Amino acid sequence: MTWTPPPPRSGHPYFMHDAIYAQPGALRLVTRGNEAALDAAAARLAQMERIVLSGIGTSWHACLVGELLMAHAGRLGHRVRAFHSFELKSYWPDFDQRTGVIVVSHRGSKRYSREALEKAKGSAGVGITITGKGHDLLTMAEITLRTVEQENSAAHTVSYTCAMTLLASLAARLGRDADIAHELGELPDHVAQLLGQESWEDLASRFADRKRYYFIGGGPNTATAFEAALKMNEANHSTAIGYNCEQFMHGPSTSLDADDVVFVIALPGAAYERCLMVARAAREVGAPVVALARDGDREIGAVASETIAIPAVNELVSPILTVVPLQLFTYHLALARGVNPDLMRADVPEHGRARSVMSL
Repeated sequence: MTWTPPPPRSGHPYFMHDAIYAQPGALRLVTRGNEAALDAAAARLAQMERIVLSGIGTSWHACLVGELLMAHAGRLGHRVRAFHSFELKSYWPDFDQRTGVIVVSHRGSKRYSREALEKAKGSAGVGITITGKGHDLLTMAEITLRTVEQENSAAHTVSYTCAMTLLASLAARLGRDADIAHELGELPDHVAQLLGQESWEDLASRFADRKRYYFIGGGPNTATAFEAALKMNEANHSTAIGYNCEQFMHGPSTSLDADDVVFVIALPGAAYERCLMVARAAREVGAPVVALARDGDREIGAVASETIAIPAVNELVSPILTVVPLQLFTYHLALARGVNPDLMRADVPEHGRARSVMSL
């Protein structure tokens, strides 16, 4: 079974807009709607010696966030690892009965996510899926956690933040981390605050003529940098690249030009000084910097052309917040560029032909 999208919208608001603004309500409901399954998943995973997370694209980015959540809030340390589903299925050995596997797949339709779960079914101690409502293509899992109804836009937004929330809630249960559990209860209000914080249309119009868009983060927000670049590629078709802050400084920084723009996710944590260093380097090249930072951060404010204030939360759960302004920027840049952000260029004949030769 494959996903069949509804007829496309011909103008703003596109489906992606609706999904972005649905996030506060969805985040309030997603944990509540999965309480029994979360408890069951935590109980089964507590019996395992190690946990493997697996996904593709946006789902893989959620797994990268989940990896650190499981390591710290879940108290698993080095006994957790995130894999791209293709790599896990194609290159890594079979599991054993002491391994728990969590596969994240928004639609449940991607070949290698299914095959990764089938691999887990054959040898792992437990297989768990995090997927959307409405399709049951991953029914071989022992336990299924559900995010939201299938998104009408090909650029996943609300299902991404909901998947991260479920992973955070599962980690908090595993590690009995009451602080993370409490923070998750506060996140919907923080997301609602971000949605109304800036004039996103003005921000997009200011940077609509940039040659390249760089997104830089560290720790859990490495995944945010990757996800923002992917959304830009999907929704407005710009040249966008996501990097870990340290990796950016080890070579990729030499490709930066003054007609690019650099987004840095510079929240308090071990990556802050490195992201600040990236911002200062970008200023020396002449590229404008947009910083996602804690409100009142004067150091980054002195370097950035624009600062987006992120509410104070634990760094481990901050990707659920930091991705939201970048989703909005992506959407409004699509409007500025005159493209439909929902379709991934399915309306362009040559891109339609290109997708027809790729088996997903």
